[in-house]
Amino acid sequence: MPSTKKILHFMSSALVTAISVGLLGFSMSTQWSTTTLECSRPGSGVFNGSAVVKLDLFSGNVERTSCPSFGGVDAFDVFPKLVEAGGAPVILYGLVLGLLALCLLFSACSILISLYNSVSNPYETYMGPVGMYACSSLSACVAVVALILYVLNLFTTAMAEDLVRSFAENIPAEIKNKSTQMDLGFYLLIPYIVLSLVAIALIYLYDHAAYTHRREQQRPTEDAPKEIMMY
Repeated sequence: MPSTKKILHFMSSALVTAISVGLLGFSMSTQWSTTTLECSRPGSGVFNGSAVVKLDLFSGNVERTSCPSFGGVDAFDVFPKLVEAGGAPVILYGLVLGLLALCLLFSACSILISLYNSVSNPYETYMGPVGMYACSSLSACVAVVALILYVLNLFTTAMAEDLVRSFAENIPAEIKNKSTQMDLGFYLLIPYIVLSLVAIALIYLYDHAAYTHRREQQRPTEDAPKEIMMY
């Protein structure tokens, strides 16, 4: 049976990881970004229209005002809509979704390993602290990559412009002055990353203390006092 200290450390790690999974789940269900664009008909030179693209991970809407003619609010499923346009945006977006799914998988594995260690004493294998380190560190690293790819998709591709044009009623539109802000869903990945690292720190503190204790018990005989050596 594990010691009370080990149970507390591994249970705390599992709890912290579970909280991070809750944050990630909420993040994936709420808004990630808002992009505002100016719009006009080709050749008119007067950009008196506008469009606002609001994106969750799986759904979104485009609010158009005179862009390029009439306005309206159009809701859509993000990934299928990007598939219609094709190109780099759909590839990057697919990677983001895949990476976030991996985050959930790695976090789930981290929770299971932590709970297993809190009720048993496994050897130093993938079911011990090593496995927990691997899963939680992968969760944090993959989440960072997902954040970077999402930002790149918004700022370096024409994803928002393509979405607006797809609802422009087959009327060509000129679009400029794109302005993007990140929303709650995006920023919630930051505490998810931090909590994944906190989970690692909790196990490391226990593992380091246990290693130090084992070293003290296995101290070479030359370090023993001379009085003990005489016996």
